[in-house]
Amino acid sequence: MIEKICNKLTLKIRKKMPEIDEERAEVINYGLQLIIGEIPKTFVLLIVAYLCGVLKLSIIALLAIMPYRATSGGVHLKTHIGCIIGTSLFYVGSSLLSKYIVLEPLYIKYILIAITWIFSMVMIRLYAPADTENVPILRKKERTLKKNFSYITMSLTLIASMLIKDAVISNLLIFLTIFQTIWISKFIYRLTNNKYGYEEYIKLKDAT
Repeated sequence: MIEKICNKLTLKIRKKMPEIDEERAEVINYGLQLIIGEIPKTFVLLIVAYLCGVLKLSIIALLAIMPYRATSGGVHLKTHIGCIIGTSLFYVGSSLLSKYIVLEPLYIKYILIAITWIFSMVMIRLYAPADTENVPILRKKERTLKKNFSYITMSLTLIASMLIKDAVISNLLIFLTIFQTIWISKFIYRLTNNKYGYEEYIKLKDAT
């Protein structure tokens, strides 16, 4: 249903703006699907979070990881149902883990933060910004900017996890960082049958 709505909207846009070619129309259509798809996805996420007793934590999770997620990118699941399930697992799962897993003594938490930081730095260096075939990030300036901001936002999230006194929220920031970093990895891309848009563009360019 969402796909049909987006196709109709894209068709109307092309009629009003005939200069838009087929390739650009596909990008617009994909963007519309992401935006419109967010509405039911967010609604379901909040219901699941409420039923699991972590509504407040899930809302905090949405806001807290947004800067790192926006700059580092990650996979997009192929179906809306898959996307809803993946998003719910990401945010609600992180919230449940942070609520029930106790990272004590304190040095255990600091060791985990250090390992997470090193792991994330390596993964950002290798894969960020992790784009997709539908919306590739091709400009080198934009890629460099997003990569640099990925380093910054990830590091700030982990620093905040050390400074915040609330143990649950502190844990939440750590788990969110771990999962978001895994979200940009080649393993997850292969698991979800995704490809990095920039890599595919380079392959196509070299082939021609």
